[in-house]
Amino acid sequence: MKLVKSLLAASAISGLLVTASVASDADLIAKGDKIFNSKKKGNCFACHDVNGKTIDGPGSFGPKLVGLSYWDDQLLYDTIYDIYTARGLKISAMPAFGKTGWLDDEEIKAVVAYLKTIN
Repeated sequence: MKLVKSLLAASAISGLLVTASVASDADLIAKGDKIFNSKKKGNCFACHDVNGKTIDGPGSFGPKLVGLSYWDDQLLYDTIYDIYTARGLKISAMPAFGKTGWLDDEEIKAVVAYLKTIN
């Protein structure tokens, strides 16, 4: 009987943790979406169109964002933080959002969470 109670308690706790994690992931994705589409923060949509997303007036200067859900989180983070170092580039129209202080660590993580929703 103790084993059954212990299993039920463990199951209930893990269910709460998963629910909290999903809620916090949803919050992070929403924050990233807001930054991506904000003219005052990321302004990503000024250059990028996004596969499967409706964006009001996307740009066409940068590449269309496709399949980012398959990319490594760290590579996405590093690319946003400093595309020059992450990709070994000398020239890019994309600013180094983190290195320049335009976006902080939490904001970049939120944008990465949002980008990971793009197939």
